[in-house]
Amino acid sequence: MSTPAKDVPRYIEIRRALAMRIMSGDWRPGHRVPSEHELMEQYGCSRMTVNKALSTLASSGLIVRKRRSGSFVASPHSQTTTIEIHDIRSEIVSGGYEYSYAVLWRRLRNATRQDMSRLAVTGGERVVAVTVVHFASELPFVLEERIISLAAVPEAESEHFVTAPPGSWLLERIPWTQAEHVISAVGAGDVAAAHLGIREGAACLVIERKTWRSGAPVTWVRLTYPGDRHQLVARFAPATQAKASPEPRKAALRGDAS
Repeated sequence: MSTPAKDVPRYIEIRRALAMRIMSGDWRPGHRVPSEHELMEQYGCSRMTVNKALSTLASSGLIVRKRRSGSFVASPHSQTTTIEIHDIRSEIVSGGYEYSYAVLWRRLRNATRQDMSRLAVTGGERVVAVTVVHFASELPFVLEERIISLAAVPEAESEHFVTAPPGSWLLERIPWTQAEHVISAVGAGDVAAAHLGIREGAACLVIERKTWRSGAPVTWVRLTYPGDRHQLVARFAPATQAKASPEPRKAALRGDAS
């Protein structure tokens, strides 16, 4: 059974709404974010709630807050880094679809040889391995296979991801300082095909990501998207032109679940 997205604190709801305006490119670097008073009126909430939402955006590097001037979308470097660590739930909801997810299985174990290779941990470490399928209006959107280091995230040992999927749960709790992406096109294996509702061997867009916190590995994840419903879009300028007049770089995964 799919687990529906639960109610979240108001400040997180506001933070996600503002983050999507930035990550979608609607608000480009340097754009002035609405003032606290404007956001209070728009969302019908207290100044404390709005301030908390803006503070979390600033701490994640999405915006820069300037005393007496307001808040502004951060530089292209900060934007690009944050865009790459996107929240699947927000991605689906922002597209106008109903979000749900199902935890297929979750296991606590000593790091296997494959875990050690993927997460760069030693054999004596404990990890959480979890597999989740995310849905957009009941249509399979992406298969998530994840390993979490308990040395970096000890609270994950008792977390069963009932109220939030692993990626959202980690983004809201654990800051990361470095990430690595490997993007490839592969044919769907039998497991991915079964859970994504596609034929075996069908083209898929696969993103493998590792994240670290101050040099310590946090998580490895493989996201498998049906290739016929997703595309990777990048916008850039020639190096010489970028040096003379830098253009914001944008990398976003766009899904069409219709």
